[in-house]
Amino acid sequence: MSRWRRDESGQVAGMEVLPFGLLTFVVGLLLVANAWAVVDAKMAVSAAAREATRAFVEAPADGDPWALADAAARSAIAGTGRDPAKLVLTPVEATLSRCRTVRYEASYRIPAVRVPWLGGFGAGFTATARHAEIVDPYRTGLPLSEPGCAPTS
Repeated sequence: MSRWRRDESGQVAGMEVLPFGLLTFVVGLLLVANAWAVVDAKMAVSAAAREATRAFVEAPADGDPWALADAAARSAIAGTGRDPAKLVLTPVEATLSRCRTVRYEASYRIPAVRVPWLGGFGAGFTATARHAEIVDPYRTGLPLSEPGCAPTS
């Protein structure tokens, strides 16, 4: 009987498996959280591009549409809990006249790995979104841009 108590032959795994299993669980959880961060950033920049385009299209004729678009995009990014200073907003097509297409592109850089309470690490990914709208053809106070655009009285 004393041989059985001291002999460990036939033991497959011991306590060292528990830390390895816990480590595997934590790494998997971090991967899922980072994948969700990419999806969340894509939704945030999509909202920023949409709000910038909408603010530009609906800007008053005597106002500054570029400043309104920038403020709207940064407000949309701040509303998602992200840093508005990291947003890169690019007007692809931005002419405020009737029947013109206005396009904005928004980009936001996110880290490759984000650990709670420690921050982000790695080169990361860039989430980019574009949005386009057409300026109202019946809007007053704006110049006519297209030959087939509806005239105002």
